[in-house]
Amino acid sequence: MKKLSVLDQSPVSEGSTPAEALVQTVLLAQEAERLGYHRFWVSEHHAAPGLAGSSPEILIAHLAAVTSSIRIGSGGVLLTHYSAYKVAENFRVLEGLSPGRIDLGIGRAPGGAALATRALQENQLRDLDRYEEQIQDLISYLYNRFDPAHRFAGLHVTPAVPTAPEIWLLGSSIGSSSLSAKLGTGFAFAQFINGDGGSAAVKEYKKNFRSSEVIGSPRCIVAVFVVCAETSEEADRLASSMDLSLILLEKGHVSTGTPTVEQALAYKYTPYDMFRIHDNRKRMVVGSPESVREQLEALAELYQCEEIMIANLIHSFPDKLKSLQLVAKACGLQSSVNLLSDGDRLR
Repeated sequence: MKKLSVLDQSPVSEGSTPAEALVQTVLLAQEAERLGYHRFWVSEHHAAPGLAGSSPEILIAHLAAVTSSIRIGSGGVLLTHYSAYKVAENFRVLEGLSPGRIDLGIGRAPGGAALATRALQENQLRDLDRYEEQIQDLISYLYNRFDPAHRFAGLHVTPAVPTAPEIWLLGSSIGSSSLSAKLGTGFAFAQFINGDGGSAAVKEYKKNFRSSEVIGSPRCIVAVFVVCAETSEEADRLASSMDLSLILLEKGHVSTGTPTVEQALAYKYTPYDMFRIHDNRKRMVVGSPESVREQLEALAELYQCEEIMIANLIHSFPDKLKSLQLVAKACGLQSSVNLLSDGDRLR
C-alpha cells in the first residue's frame, strides 16, 4: 500500500448541526494534509439531513484554498443530474485555481430520494442510458478531443488552463469497473457501499483497461470505512454508531444525524439486525492501530491496489480525528506524528 487518502461525507452527528459538519470537514482536510494523506474527497448528497455535503464543487474550492499540497476532489459529482459541459467548466475553474491538485470523481447514483432527483432534473430531458456518452463528452471537453462529427464540435471549455483534473469513475459493481476500463479513467471501488465483489470488479477493470487521454495505464482506489482507536475494544465501541446508522438507513429511517455510541449500545437489535451488522462489517476495517494496518495491507493485497481511501461515520469528531491520526502513524505516513493531547483535541 503506497498511498492512503480520505473520503469525507460531511456527516452530521446527533446533537450537532450541518454548519458544524462542514467546519469539521475543513478541519479534517487540513489535518489529513498535515499527516501525509495523498488526497481528500468530498461527496454529493441531496435532501439528506444526516449529510451536509450537497455541493462538492463549492466545498472543493474552499478546501483547496485552505490547504496547500494535498489533492482535493469529488467522491463524486453525480453526473446524470447535470450537463457534462457545465461540470467541465466548474472543474476547469478549480484546476485553474489549484493546478495539479484537483480530482474529478464522477458517479451515476441519484444521491437522494426520487423527489430530489426530479427537482435536480426539472425541465431537462434525461435518459440514464446517456451516462457513458456524458463521460465521453466530459473527457472531450477537458482534453479538447472532439470528433469533428460530434454535435458540439468546435466548442471549447473555459477557462483555457494548461492542465486538467484527474478523472475517476466511482462504482460498486463490475458494470462500473468495465465502463471505467472502456473509457480509460481511474476507477475507485466503493467497498464502504458494497462489501462483496470488489476484487473481481477491480480485476475486470485492469484486464480490460484501454489507455486514453486521461491515463495511459490502469489506476485504482478502494474506499472503505475505517475506525481506529488505541484498543480493538474501543474501536469496536466507536463503530457501534456506524452499525446503528446503517441499520436505520436500511429500515428506511430518515437520518437526523449519526447516533451516539450510547444510543447504539442501548438500541434493541433484532436477530436480523445482528445478521445485518455482521454483514455490514465487510464494509469496514475496525481495530487497534496494528490491527488496522494489517487489515489495510491485506485489503491492498486482495485488490492489488496501491491506494486505499478511508471514510467513517464516527459520532465524536475528536474520536474521528484521532482515528485518522492513529492510522497515519501505524501506516508510516510520517515518521513522527504528534497526536493531540486530550486537552488540545478539537471539540
